[in-house]
Amino acid sequence: MNRDTNANFFMLKLHPMSRLKNYIQKFRGGKKAPPRAPYSEIFWSAIGAFLGILSIYEIGHISQLHLEDTLFLVGSFGASAVLIYGVPKSPYAQPRNLLLGHVISAFMGVTCALLLSSSPEIAAALAVSLALVLMHFTKSIHPPGGATALIAVIGSDHIHEMSYWYVLSPILSGALIMLVIALIVNNLSSLRRYPEYWF
Repeated sequence: MNRDTNANFFMLKLHPMSRLKNYIQKFRGGKKAPPRAPYSEIFWSAIGAFLGILSIYEIGHISQLHLEDTLFLVGSFGASAVLIYGVPKSPYAQPRNLLLGHVISAFMGVTCALLLSSSPEIAAALAVSLALVLMHFTKSIHPPGGATALIAVIGSDHIHEMSYWYVLSPILSGALIMLVIALIVNNLSSLRRYPEYWF
């Protein structure tokens, strides 16, 4: 270690209360909350979310899922709706993230559910964790993907019976429908452009 490293190590060792104080001060944040979105943004966000979720709900009925499964699946797409319609400029809301994030997460969820069916708690934790790792590697982080992976593990017997079909429908088909609606609705406003990028 060089002299500066030795000095830093010595200071940290001598002042654990100082380290604790610095750590706790991080809880305060340090920046001001951003301003509220303009009314036009709120309007287009609401229209997009309404149409997107309505479409996903209808897909659930077309796929002949049980009502409770349909509502459960809308849970992960509900979070996607907040991103792609509410903050369409977010990197997490871009098409690559929406599609790859859900598909990767669904695949990992089904895989963990199949391989670790005797330990659902481990399967659930591992599904979300591995989905996040793969989303990092593929530059496709989409936070609702965590719920998609979890649903594959803790969903009903009907979801488990779907096995890898869960990845294609309702997940991929639902994400594609939401993407089409995002392309249409987000670009109706002269103040919006979606997507920011594709890949």
